[in-house]
Amino acid sequence: MTRRRPRAAGEPILRPAQGRYLRSLLSPRDPLLAELERREETDGAPVRHPATVRLLEILAAIQQPSRVLDLACGAGEGTLAVARGAPRAALVAVEPRAAQAEVARETFRRGLVAERVELVEEEAPAVLARSTGPFDLLLLDASRPDARRLLDFALPLLAVRGLLVADRCLAAGRLADPSPADLGDPGRRALELFNPYLMIHPQLRAVMLPVGHGVALASKSRPLVLELGGPY
Repeated sequence: MTRRRPRAAGEPILRPAQGRYLRSLLSPRDPLLAELERREETDGAPVRHPATVRLLEILAAIQQPSRVLDLACGAGEGTLAVARGAPRAALVAVEPRAAQAEVARETFRRGLVAERVELVEEEAPAVLARSTGPFDLLLLDASRPDARRLLDFALPLLAVRGLLVADRCLAAGRLADPSPADLGDPGRRALELFNPYLMIHPQLRAVMLPVGHGVALASKSRPLVLELGGPY
């Protein structure tokens, strides 16, 4: 029987040696982001992987979006990264859990971006139902059981040539290499439906990256029929 290689601490997908090497190349996080990372270690509150946070800042710096919608706000580290990369962007951050929303609010205040971030303490479907586009950048947590449905609701709000970033797409490596306990996990099943749907969506050009917990990048190539007044 082949023995499964252990994962590097903090590296859900990579083998230990690669994980340690790539971690060593990351520049030091500022005290606020480092504090949020420690919070995950101490109380289990999920935060985005440091490499994913850095990727978000770089993508925002390249794209310079005017409007951003983060449907996976959590503690606010991803929203903060985008706000720092795009200093003129207006951001909407969605977080329905009161405790997490309070942490995010403090993150935005300490990160000096609170005046540009609208924090909405509601479930994502309700926010999408009343929102108007276009947004230039959309952030989504692919590990949610309703992620595929949220994608359908959110895509009409994304600008043509806008960018979608879906995080946690690879289930910490378990999606392609499941244990017997993983096979009945509804979250894993949701990802099995979401990932192929995203990758073959006719209005998107997408790529999956083994960064952090798995990151999908997708650009909206043309309007949806719904946006053109359809169905026809």
